[in-house]
Amino acid sequence: MIGTSERGGIAGILREWRGRRGVSQLELALRAGTTQRHVSFIESGRSAPGRGMVIRLAESLGMPLRERNVLLLAAGYAPAYPETRLGDPALAPVRTALEGILRGHQPYPAVIVDRHGDLVSANDAFWALAGDVAPGLLVPPVSVPRVLLDPGGMAPRIVNLDVWAWHVIDHLRGEAARDPGGRLDALVADLVELVPDRPRPGPDHLGFAVPLRLRHGDGELRLLTTLTHFGTAVDVTVAELRLEAFLPADAATAAVLSGGS
Repeated sequence: MIGTSERGGIAGILREWRGRRGVSQLELALRAGTTQRHVSFIESGRSAPGRGMVIRLAESLGMPLRERNVLLLAAGYAPAYPETRLGDPALAPVRTALEGILRGHQPYPAVIVDRHGDLVSANDAFWALAGDVAPGLLVPPVSVPRVLLDPGGMAPRIVNLDVWAWHVIDHLRGEAARDPGGRLDALVADLVELVPDRPRPGPDHLGFAVPLRLRHGDGELRLLTTLTHFGTAVDVTVAELRLEAFLPADAATAAVLSGGS
């Protein structure tokens, strides 16, 4: 029997995610190795897919592991992907690897965050970069986007806040669309109220994904950001972790971060 959920059971969830991805029933069927007729029957509630088909449909839509479990439950099956606490001994090798990556990124700042942007771990270089962040922003759970964009955080030192803030916000909006949940939507709404209005693009506009320009002493640091995640994780917790690293965009910044000036 087809399971149900607050979003209308597997039929409603499947339609919702197919709409999010902009995928037709035919395209989804081809990806999942089935027929458009079968996908149509599932979405209309006329057919109950097997467990393997549910997993193939979820994979074909690129659904996050957490949402794949939701789809399985809605279809009447047990979740396929465990969600292990990060402190669990089973994830000790993962924690060791992550801490090694953070140390290895020194002397450049790097953080590990969860799906909500909350801090999991950071290296010493990040804390040095954060500097005089208001203590209230560092009370767990620490929201890294808030540390960056809140007036009590790093925002007053960001030279190009009017542009760079929207790079952060647009990324969070994309994450919220891929992994619906509410907390990210609320975070985006809060941050929009904190930062300058989105600037109108001029003739020399290069987009909002620009280097972070951070005041430092009498000059400024110019930093590029990278985001990395586990591409082959089968545990929900691990799959939702993100490494955000800051890299020097010029030689002067590299020298400062390396202690050369």
